[in-house]
Amino acid sequence: MNSLYIIAPAYNEENNIEDFVNAWYPVLEAHGDEASRLVVVNDGSTDRTYEKLCRLAASRDKLVPLDKANGGHGSALLFGYRYAVEQGADLIFQTDSDGQTYTSDFEKFWKRKDSCDALFAYRPVRGDGKNRQFIERVLCLIIRVIYGVKLPDVNAPFRLMKKSYLEAFLDVMPEDYNLPNVILTTAGAYCGKKIRFIKIHFGPRISGKNSINIGKIFKIGIKAPLDFIKIKTVLTRKRQ
Repeated sequence: MNSLYIIAPAYNEENNIEDFVNAWYPVLEAHGDEASRLVVVNDGSTDRTYEKLCRLAASRDKLVPLDKANGGHGSALLFGYRYAVEQGADLIFQTDSDGQTYTSDFEKFWKRKDSCDALFAYRPVRGDGKNRQFIERVLCLIIRVIYGVKLPDVNAPFRLMKKSYLEAFLDVMPEDYNLPNVILTTAGAYCGKKIRFIKIHFGPRISGKNSINIGKIFKIGIKAPLDFIKIKTVLTRKRQ
């Protein structure tokens, strides 16, 4: 069997986190080996998210709560990804802890794990509103202009990647980079890796607090194209 690490960032998910663990822990047990772990990265929550995670972990030896200072969703993702790679995970699956994704979609990814370097979700219907859908379309357009690759979804928080895939691209981003999933998706297409997109269901946020508000989205959006161009220079050297 493969060593599977499920990585999920969490910010003020006190009301969601137990349901999330109860949903995804059985998925880990069913598909991973003894070394597999469900890793939840608490990104400086101001509620009792981390305390709840520690309580849940007392009766679940494969649940690993990690705590870090607040740095945003991207920072928490990179923290979790690097942890999984350091621990020797064979496969890394990422989703969010806010209840917008569903365990029922996981099997579609797992069945195809040996055929690709990475599998990414795309969301033809989004339950989190038209504003978010518009932002995703703009991101895909910017990526197409800068990198010359046409992708259906670049930032979906539902992805299964081999360790070698992550190792190839983690070092092209700063430690606190805001949009690591965008780069991880784009890099595979740009560098000719075997990637595939699979449709998933994507519902509304159940509760909790979104760590990215409109102000942050605007600031990230202004800076993103320049960051993409800088990272493209590094990726171009990698694919030569």
